[in-house]
Amino acid sequence: MLSEKVVCAYLYPITKYGYPPPARDTVKHIREMQKLGFQSIELEGVREQHLLEMYEMRFQVRDVLKELNLRIPFFCAVLPNLTSPSKDERKKQLKLFEKGCEIAQTLNAYGILDNAPLPPYIFPEKIPLVRHYGEAVISSASFPPTLSWKEFWTYLLETYREACDIAAGHGLTYHLHPSIGVLSSTTDGFLYFHDAVKKDNLRFNFDTANQFAMKENLSLSLRRLADFVDYIHLSDNHGLTVEHLKAGQGAIQWDVFFDTLAAIDYRGYIGVDIGGEESKIADLDDAYVSTAAWLEQNWTERASR
Repeated sequence: MLSEKVVCAYLYPITKYGYPPPARDTVKHIREMQKLGFQSIELEGVREQHLLEMYEMRFQVRDVLKELNLRIPFFCAVLPNLTSPSKDERKKQLKLFEKGCEIAQTLNAYGILDNAPLPPYIFPEKIPLVRHYGEAVISSASFPPTLSWKEFWTYLLETYREACDIAAGHGLTYHLHPSIGVLSSTTDGFLYFHDAVKKDNLRFNFDTANQFAMKENLSLSLRRLADFVDYIHLSDNHGLTVEHLKAGQGAIQWDVFFDTLAAIDYRGYIGVDIGGEESKIADLDDAYVSTAAWLEQNWTERASR
């Protein structure tokens, strides 16, 4: 049995069933992740409809987790419209965020997770329903001709301060996930944003693949972000584009990574985060099981030195 600190990320059911996986099948997804040998798993509520379906199921999900002796350290509420120019829309999204926090609290999570803030892009249609805003998506977006960055930045900080307070009211930390094209997704970006928001429970969801693709030095980033990281998403990457590969199939120097975890005395969680349509994983179950075992061995060995 794997350590509680090794988490099966929600990318597992996403890769099997699409984005987002049907909320009505959440119990099935939970059982599939548990059969892989994980004691801890990740779940999400993706935008309004999916999040509200998860909200209605939260007590059922809690009971299944108890039955299977599983825990959810972090619940993810994906709400890109939190940065909407419309004040009414932002209020609506904060209410949805609070429901996400209620789900997280019901499931005894430590924190709630969301993608880092979306800039005030104008897309050809609605905000695309995608996990990551890749280069093709970002290049199709423009900005409002009357955009005032000062005004945007002011309401952005107000919104995220309120979100942090909502999370704190439910006993949760609030974690921002990095990806290409969003704000505060690099080490410098997050540290700048954290200093501006000024909320102690604002955290950074370290993502090895995404940050490596953005040309971050993972060892240096871990050292600089050590006080703000409780959860790491782990997968490999070649450093050329976004992909979430089995460890050892990309270009990340894992010996240096694990040595750095030991150096900063990292005691948080690490989620195995392999897959997605961009990654071409031949055997998803094996990729999760073997990477989780490899992770636990390498992480534990260095931590005990």
